[in-house]
Amino acid sequence: MSDSDPFDPWKVQVEAFGRYLKVQRQFADLSLRELGRMTNLSNAYLSQLERGLHEPSLRVLRALADALDIPLEQLLKHTGLSADGAATERRATEGAILADPALSDAQKDALLAVYRSYAAEGESGAGPEPEGGLS
Repeated sequence: MSDSDPFDPWKVQVEAFGRYLKVQRQFADLSLRELGRMTNLSNAYLSQLERGLHEPSLRVLRALADALDIPLEQLLKHTGLSADGAATERRATEGAILADPALSDAQKDALLAVYRSYAAEGESGAGPEPEGGLS
């Protein structure tokens, strides 16, 4: 695929995973170097993953899940490799958000975080508690 392709769903998914990985690493208060030591992966490779330049292997995902104390299935869902039937629909929605030129990167990240939290609630069957509507 060329860089001029406005919507490559797999590229969008890999980039979204990279952003997710970076947020999780920062949330764990780890530098790239520290995460590299914990996973036996190079800083350069981890940086490329975070920038969406590489697709992680299952071995890499396992190492990241262990180091970040995240369930492997959660990482798989963010890569689009989960066997979850709704994953394709979520990728399309996330792809649309990421492809929207009217949104800044920060807005896209925030919208994706909210979307993913609602999607996760829907999967678990625990919808948001009603609070009498919006004011």
